[in-house]
Order: sequence, then structure tokens, then C-alpha cells
Amino acid sequence: MSDQPSELDLYDFELPRELIAQDPPPHRTDARMMIIDRKSGSIEHASVRDLPETMRAGDAIVVNDSKVIPARLVGYRGQTSGRWEGLFLREENGVGELLSKTRGYLQPGERIVLRDCEGRETQGLLVVSHTQEGNVLFVPDPQVPWLELLEQSGRIPLPPYIRDGQMTQEDRERYQTVYARNPGSVAAPTAGLHLTEDLLKKVRQVGVALVSVTLHVGLGTFRPVSVHRLADHKMHSEYAQISANVVRRLQSAKSEGGRVLAVGTTSVRTLETSALHGDGNLVEWSGQTDLFIRPGFQFKVVDRLLTNFHLPRSTLLVLVSAFANRELMLEAYRKAVEERYRFFSYGDCMLIQ
Repeated sequence: MSDQPSELDLYDFELPRELIAQDPPPHRTDARMMIIDRKSGSIEHASVRDLPETMRAGDAIVVNDSKVIPARLVGYRGQTSGRWEGLFLREENGVGELLSKTRGYLQPGERIVLRDCEGRETQGLLVVSHTQEGNVLFVPDPQVPWLELLEQSGRIPLPPYIRDGQMTQEDRERYQTVYARNPGSVAAPTAGLHLTEDLLKKVRQVGVALVSVTLHVGLGTFRPVSVHRLADHKMHSEYAQISANVVRRLQSAKSEGGRVLAVGTTSVRTLETSALHGDGNLVEWSGQTDLFIRPGFQFKVVDRLLTNFHLPRSTLLVLVSAFANRELMLEAYRKAVEERYRFFSYGDCMLIQ
């Protein structure tokens, strides 16, 4: 008996491995930018440097100001000296939840000794317990704030498709947007990696409002879809926030006929979650969002989207297919492969309008 077909089969494409970008371009704005017109179906090729020319006075750009934390930890087990690796996910009342990788089972009370990027011993962790999902709860030993511990001992957690997750010193700066200021993400909102202070200055000179929201990117962004029906997929929840001031500025832009450009799918999910809480209108909001945008979704806020090229069969490709349409997106991806665009976090981008 054949396996039941999955809706995700409709979002598959052939991607040569050599097109997965392993390093950022020499300069952030060196990235290519494919421009896709949803109404005409046209596909054009440009550069990120051309972004200001696509804007007009009265428009607004929304960026995600979440900052990637050095969430990857490396060390050894105090009892056995066995190697240990962890990825910090979240913290509550001083107790941190981490993905944990080591041989054998970590016992409550067991101590992990951390090493920094130079291999020096820095700090300890004590095992508290295990979660139902198989993650491990730790407390710092001695007690320090988690962000302080991560800054001292952690590494930037590159996705596994970039050099098998091995970080270089350059990644500390390049795997971070220039406007990142709210620590909390375990992966970068990568569409924003293309933007520079100079480019954003040029955009503002056109008469475009620049505003920021926050969504802390969690591992749920990368969680594979394991169900046959997209409607059955449960997104991992992530913290998001939009302020009253941003709401007012975007409402003003929309009322004057301005278009809202969301930089990245995280900005899209934050804006559209706010609108869902406001019965179709943007409202000040903060909390957890598990919004999974798929075809049939009615966008209330976002008019244009700047986004990278995503993994086959991913929730992110489903989202952009909901914003444009699946056939146009697959045609755009086919052309991107044909034209040798660079894919994923350090790759090129597309502007859908």
C-alpha cells in the first residue's frame, strides 16, 4: 500500500546543494533581489540596492528588531567528562530549557561544565529535570542571569545547512540585522540581513516610515511538517510584540494609501496576528503567536513582502505561497535555481508586490 500523499508535496522543488549559501555576500546589499508582481505574474531581476526605487512616499517598512542570542553552548559532563552540547530555548524563573545532546541520560543534579569559544572553562549548569518533549531543564551554577551566561559562554547558533552549524568570528556580526536590539531569537530574521543603515536612510529620504516589531524566532520556524494535511500542522509558539506607536503609524500610512512592506515572514506573522486580535484591525499586542499562514489566509495588513528563498516543503514556503500563489512561487523558485540565486539564510531575496 502506498503512503498517503501529503499536501506538502505541492510545495516541493529541486534545489542543487551548491546553491545553499555558506557565507554572506561581501557586502549586505550585494545580494540579488528577484521582484515578483502578484497581479501580472512578472518576474524581474534586481539588487537589494534597488529597494528604495521600489518605494514611494507614504509607504511603510516593518522590520523585526529581535536580536539573535549566542544560544549554542558547548561543554562536558562533570561526572564522566563526556562531551555535551546544548541549545538554549527559553527561560522561566531562572530555569532554562535547552535542547541537549550527549551520550547517555543526564541525571537530575548532574553538573555540566561549559567552555567558551576559546575553549576556556567558564560556568556550570545543573540538571533540574526533563520535559515531556525530551528537552532538559537547567539552572546556572553558580546562579547568574541566563543572558549573561550566554554572552560569556555561548556561540551564535548557525543553521545546520551553513557549514554544519560551525560559526566563524565574522558570523557574530553578519548573522545579525543592523537594527537588532531585543535579545531573544535562536535564529536570525534573515530577510533583514540584507539591509544597511545607509540603505534604510535612503528609504526614509523617499518619504517612507520605518517601524519595528519584535518576534523572537524559535526552533518552530525550522520544525518539519510531519502531517499529511497542512491544517493539522501545529506551529510552535513564539513571543511577538507590536507597540501602540507602531500601530498608529501604520494605520496612518494605510489610511493615506501607503503600502506596508514587511521585511521577513516574522514581521508578517506579527502584523497579521495583531490584526486577528483586533478583528481585522491592527492593535497594540504582545504575547505568544502560533499563527500558521497557509493558502486561503486573508491578509489584513501586509501589502508587500521582502523575504529570502526558503527550504522545500517548509512552512515558510507555504506562507509566501499564501501571499502570492503557489504556481507563481514555484515558477519563481524554478527561475531562481536556473539563474543561480543563493538560497536560505545567507542567500539572496525576493520582493513580492
